[in-house]
Amino acid sequence: MSLHHDAVKIGIVSISDRASTGVYEDKGLPALKTWLTQALKNPIEFEARLIPDDKEGISATLVELVDTGCNLVLTTGGTGPAIRDVTPEATLAIADKEMPGFGEQMRQISLRFVPTAILSRQVAVIRGQSLIINLPGQPKSIAETLEGLKDSAGQSIVHGIFAAVPYCIDLIGGPYLETHDEVCKAFRPKTAIRPPQA
Repeated sequence: MSLHHDAVKIGIVSISDRASTGVYEDKGLPALKTWLTQALKNPIEFEARLIPDDKEGISATLVELVDTGCNLVLTTGGTGPAIRDVTPEATLAIADKEMPGFGEQMRQISLRFVPTAILSRQVAVIRGQSLIINLPGQPKSIAETLEGLKDSAGQSIVHGIFAAVPYCIDLIGGPYLETHDEVCKAFRPKTAIRPPQA
């Protein structure tokens, strides 16, 4: 039985003054691409951007990605309290709606590892038919917040934020995202689950 999965266009944005000027190698974009490719059954077209910590530039990049059909945009970097960290402000500036639960859950996950997780200011917003989520800057933290925490038997201890992403995208009129359960089991109410297609 061959299953048909909706194609999805995903924007991935790494925000770093130093990586964008080549001072060091960007690790955010490869980490996002790897995790999403492993997690989603859907064919994915990635739109990747590596940009500096500039509020207007970040906002313009997010708008461009949404306007060119990205139903999901994930950013990494620029969410701390440092003077140059402006990703949340740039994201909120172009939002139609704020989705505070994503940031709350990311901090809950990260607090299990480091007390400084309370310094992170990640936000998530909806613009049009797109969900935009600010993720942490470290590849390990990106995977932890998306996937959540599991015990040695593979049972979920803390849900990752990605479990809620497919249903959120359903609700704003985007494609039907399907996940590999062993990476991250998407949650939908029973009435929102599509039967497998032959």
